[in-house]
Amino acid sequence: MKQSWGPLWILLAAFLWGTTGTAQTFAPETAHPIAIGAARLAAISMAIFQPLFFSSVTITGVAIGTVITIGSAPILSGVLEWFFLKKTPSKIWKVSTGLSIIGCLLLFLNKGSVHVDPYGILMALGAGLAFAFYALVSRKLITNHSSLSVVAVVFSLSAIFLSPFLFIYEMSWIKEFSGAVVTLHLGIVTTGIAYLLFAKGLATVPSSTAVTLSLGEPLTAAIFGVFILKEQLDLTSWIGISLLLVGIALLIGFPQKKKGR
Repeated sequence: MKQSWGPLWILLAAFLWGTTGTAQTFAPETAHPIAIGAARLAAISMAIFQPLFFSSVTITGVAIGTVITIGSAPILSGVLEWFFLKKTPSKIWKVSTGLSIIGCLLLFLNKGSVHVDPYGILMALGAGLAFAFYALVSRKLITNHSSLSVVAVVFSLSAIFLSPFLFIYEMSWIKEFSGAVVTLHLGIVTTGIAYLLFAKGLATVPSSTAVTLSLGEPLTAAIFGVFILKEQLDLTSWIGISLLLVGIALLIGFPQKKKGR
């Protein structure tokens, strides 16, 4: 029973993460993307991932920034598992990840309300690599420590590393009602609760599989972008969403057998 709940915890975490980019758009205009990340990490978070992700979203738009970040992470996670753990990804993972990445690329082809910027793409790829490393290391830590302990220590240290940005960038926006609400949402819901759920899932799911399941984030981001931010998705993008759903369904429908750690 515990094994079967792992993927669902991760999908729920991905859903919460998917609200991040949309939530940022409701912050005051004076809020710098790195300052937003720092405010979120004043609660808990990852020092490298946050400023890269928020900056990429600001430069390229919610859909592109999220899709490239999370879309690149599964591939990078599989490479890291192969390089460090000498573990070859299963066939189901390869098929699922392949479909999901194609789905992300189709979403990427959508031209409505977004634009492509090379610096934004590089930041998104860097964020994807940081997330893949986080999943790999956390998966190892959780085998010997509780999920709550791992999340508390990792993110508290990350918050300390990023806290200087709170004094570098203008933070008066956080006093505004919308700024406070966005910060609380990002800190409590999309970081505290979401990463705890992700850690619980990692206890029974390989890091590469967990990162692929995290592609539920761009699904959520795309749907929120359409219904809340009024972004336009064409037929190609909706096909991409369908492929993402199929890829995620494969991982849930065909649980992978545990191999040696």
